[in-house]
Amino acid sequence: MKNVFEPLQIGSMTVKNRFLRSATWEALSDADGHMSSSQLKIYEKLAENEVGLICTGYARILKEEQPNAAMMGIYDDIFIPEYKKLTDAVHARGSSIMMQLAYGGTKTTYKTEGRTIFSPGTVPEPSTKTAGTPMTKEDIAYVTAAYGDAARRVRDAGFDAVELHAGHTYLLNQFLSPYFNNRTDEYGGCLKNRIRIIEEIYAAVRSAVGPSYPVLIKITCSDFVKGGLVFDDTLEICRMLSAMGFDAIEVSGNIHGKAENLAGAVYDGKTITRGGYFVEFAKDIADTVDIPVFLTGGIRDIRQLNNWLNSTSIAGFGLSRAFLAEPDLIRRWKAGDVTPARCLHCSRCRTPHENYCTVFRR
Repeated sequence: MKNVFEPLQIGSMTVKNRFLRSATWEALSDADGHMSSSQLKIYEKLAENEVGLICTGYARILKEEQPNAAMMGIYDDIFIPEYKKLTDAVHARGSSIMMQLAYGGTKTTYKTEGRTIFSPGTVPEPSTKTAGTPMTKEDIAYVTAAYGDAARRVRDAGFDAVELHAGHTYLLNQFLSPYFNNRTDEYGGCLKNRIRIIEEIYAAVRSAVGPSYPVLIKITCSDFVKGGLVFDDTLEICRMLSAMGFDAIEVSGNIHGKAENLAGAVYDGKTITRGGYFVEFAKDIADTVDIPVFLTGGIRDIRQLNNWLNSTSIAGFGLSRAFLAEPDLIRRWKAGDVTPARCLHCSRCRTPHENYCTVFRR
């Protein structure tokens, strides 16, 4: 019988258990993206409380591109020494840590005036109504190079791995999605073309960090909108990502803040499942690829997790908002108190000032 507290091998990285703190925007960095002392304490507490692999909030790879206020930056070498303090602190407490890289694109309402916001095509992001500038091939090359440079900084700062964010209607997700990607060149149309930008970014990242450094990717299992990415395409995408050389895939979905109310609904032939919204999707992905697959979204019951660990090929589980309500959740579970997580998945933790649980931790 497998157990969630057993180690997990992700490429060259050994993680002490099967728990991932999924990327969480804390809204605590300064205007340039420099980490605050409050953020450092959050990561120290996560490590002290037995989270095996900690992922930072998404970090901007270009100074001029910022989908949210007070988000982390990794667009300049000046960030390396301060993040080295972070990685040293986490390692001293026995956990592994990776940084998530993202180009937000039109998934933003933050300071949209007076700056160029790249997008694959002309379709606005439906939740923000923000329209972008369709990328030229030169723009794509510029962003691709920025990902490679950022990944090199992540490695040099002592992070154990790097993750690319290709979900949640950010730029890379939009290239994959036929809803957003209405291009007619080699970056649009068929799936092979729509994934091309990720293939090129992966090559730039791999060249920057070397052949054995762990590179992960977060994807969305479905866009859950008419004309968007459907799960059959996602399965093929995951096969392609595994063949490219990615070391693990984190599976999420594009129903931010709505998943709990959609539990029981069926999309693409799969049921949204309370306690692990996308488990039916992640199960099929894990059966399809030969690299570890993490399930993220709505996780709450360790007994359910151990069941999925033994009844499917899913390798690990990502939690985010649950740690805002209970930073010591994993330590509690490890000590034998298997009461489900307190988090209500109400999404009220995303406040204009910072992310914190407004129900249990005021």
